[in-house]
Amino acid sequence: MRRGPIVRRAAPLLAAQRELLLDCGDGVRLQCFRSSSTRHGEPVVVLHGWEGSADSLYVLSLGQQLFERGFDVLRLNLRDHGETHHLNRGLFHSCRLAEVMGALRMLQRLTGRPLRLVGFSLGGNFLLRAGAEARSAGLDLSRIVAVSPVLDPHETLLALEDGFRGYSLYFARKWWRSLKKKQAAWPQDYDFRDLQDTQDLRRLTAELIRRYTRFASLNEYLDGYSLTGRRLEALEVPSTLITSLDDPIIPPTGLSRLARPSCLSIVVTRQGGHCGFLERLVGPTWAERLVVAELTLKASTGGESTETAAEEVA
Repeated sequence: MRRGPIVRRAAPLLAAQRELLLDCGDGVRLQCFRSSSTRHGEPVVVLHGWEGSADSLYVLSLGQQLFERGFDVLRLNLRDHGETHHLNRGLFHSCRLAEVMGALRMLQRLTGRPLRLVGFSLGGNFLLRAGAEARSAGLDLSRIVAVSPVLDPHETLLALEDGFRGYSLYFARKWWRSLKKKQAAWPQDYDFRDLQDTQDLRRLTAELIRRYTRFASLNEYLDGYSLTGRRLEALEVPSTLITSLDDPIIPPTGLSRLARPSCLSIVVTRQGGHCGFLERLVGPTWAERLVVAELTLKASTGGESTETAAEEVA
């Protein structure tokens, strides 16, 4: 029901976009769509979640709101997301942080200005990890907002297995659609036919990790992109993490195991689901309004933040 109104409203964003193929190092290319306002505002990178894309409804909805306010909107696609399966031989996995950092470096060079980052779900996880390594990578980031980011992948996988069956089937179906595109683009490298009946996300993940990565085990892989423990200890970029107590796939228990640098603010709502936060069927969501307020405030104050670590239940 939301698709039609969102796509219609995002028409100016889409009309202004131009495709960028970013050289991320080591021969990796990632796709980005840039919509530059005539007001030449601050650049904002928006990153989708797992099996989403730069054209996901939540990306288009937020992107149009930012575009209307004069921001330079950069909608980035992760490897093998959207229609990009042909760009890189290797298979996507969630520990490919280096290429996302490479994409951010290229966008920083292209815009010539500090970047603001907004990520949803796995995209939020990627961008918080990028923020924690920004100084060592030479990235100039002025703000990060992560909506429903993956906190502990072990817990997320368990939640998908033990929760409402429809969620795991939804992700399995989308993942299989993506894997078939990858096989079609690189038939000499991939043959997933012996796995095509597998709907078990744990088994499918473990098998693909075993075949196509250097991780010794599924646990090592999941640990590789967890935000818990000391992962965010080095975060120096003013950041806001937004999550909900009723998120069906991101258990809030992971919050207690996050490092709490002074630049990190955490907003926890009682309701909102996963990247939902709907107040009505059409129009901006509560989370989108908060993101716009955060970025607009920081843009008007030169990117500085006086916030300290806090946890708020809205």
